[in-house]
Amino acid sequence: MRIVPTMPETTMLAELGQRAQQYRVGMNLTQIELAKQAGVSRSTIERLEAGSSVQLDKLLRILRALRLSANLDQLIPETSIRPIQLADSKVETRRRAYKRRSKATKEQPWTWGEKT
Repeated sequence: MRIVPTMPETTMLAELGQRAQQYRVGMNLTQIELAKQAGVSRSTIERLEAGSSVQLDKLLRILRALRLSANLDQLIPETSIRPIQLADSKVETRRRAYKRRSKATKEQPWTWGEKT
């Protein structure tokens, strides 16, 4: 089954778990052997293969043990510099996202006491 963006998360987790199990069996490893190689518990391997959620650091360990960690670069690709940034002499990496405030929505100044 192909993983597509419109799938529910539970279906994605189940598919990833099934694929992990296929890789493990293809490497002729038991769950206990994979757990030892990855440095996680057997129950973590069971949860992953059952399609349940596991902690990210443990998933990374399992992927490394299954020799799949080289594929992680495709998960979140490195950003590249846009051509407009190259034109500027000051190339800065953005660290935050922000939205511009509209000048039309000015708030009334705060004052002491109640208005009557």
